[in-house]
Amino acid sequence: MSTPHVDDADRLARVKLSSAIEPGDLRVTGLVGELGAVKVLDYLEAAGEVENHWGFTIGHELAHVDPGKVLEQVAGRGIRFVIPGDAEWPDQLAGLRGAGALHDRGGEPVGLWIRGAADLQQLAANAVAVVGSRAATSYGTHQATELSRDLATMGHTVVSGLAYGVDQAAHRGALLAGGPTIAVMPCGVDRPYPAAHAQLLEAIADRGLVVAEAPPGTAPTRARFLARNRIVAGLTEGTVVVEGAIRSGTLSMARWAEAMHRPVMGVPVPVTSAASVGVNQLIRLGQASMVTTAQEVITDLTTHAYSAARDQLDESFVPGPVRSPQGQAPSSITPASAPRR
Repeated sequence: MSTPHVDDADRLARVKLSSAIEPGDLRVTGLVGELGAVKVLDYLEAAGEVENHWGFTIGHELAHVDPGKVLEQVAGRGIRFVIPGDAEWPDQLAGLRGAGALHDRGGEPVGLWIRGAADLQQLAANAVAVVGSRAATSYGTHQATELSRDLATMGHTVVSGLAYGVDQAAHRGALLAGGPTIAVMPCGVDRPYPAAHAQLLEAIADRGLVVAEAPPGTAPTRARFLARNRIVAGLTEGTVVVEGAIRSGTLSMARWAEAMHRPVMGVPVPVTSAASVGVNQLIRLGQASMVTTAQEVITDLTTHAYSAARDQLDESFVPGPVRSPQGQAPSSITPASAPRR
């Protein structure tokens, strides 16, 4: 779904870049944000002729991409490519521009590949990330299912990563409520990962959206998982962590949310569980608020939105001249010109 003010050259340049770079390559996403996709594409194509240039490999990959053909092929499989400037592009992804880097990944994506008939901007406008451990306990999967079902019932879109454990439970909970859910993939949107979730992936594509920064056909890698985490946080108003060990990759989503000044919430879990350590530490250190119900999640989101709006108003307020009760500005009286008594 494109809008007339989106330049076709920009779209084609972004298709080529997306097809040749690793998701979240901050060198490229940063340059695109500053210079635009067309100039960056020209620069990297020229870099393909310079062997010791950092963009040498990318330049070689670009030479094998026909962006028009790529778009035509994926359209036949129900996949579209959405870019900044499209009506469907979620404005909140711009928060990634100033959020820095984590594991050498960062920046606003050059574009997103999407499956599903729903509108990404509309679904993301009221979205909450529900994420957690792959090795979830029965307690964790139960909490994720119930929390997501209640959030969906209350009109929120649940966003997660389709992984085993908490992610799977979050998607299923939203679907049980008849609500939409967004699966953000570490691979192409046409590639079920894990394979055991192929049926769930199809259900999400039917009722919600499947989103990926990596192009169709791409396999998952560790770097793509890490890049995916920032998209989950970037699409949502806030992030709820249900379970996560101390070194869980799930906690990187919390770090991204914090970097964008969005609320991080944690569901407390038993202190005897290894899956509890990461979440409980976030709560103990004040890096996440404790939530136990969907209503508490919504309260935290609302409170944060109110505080952010108030802070923005305070920053933009410029005092004007003091007015008298009759609405007239008082005359300027300095001590030298003041009448003597």
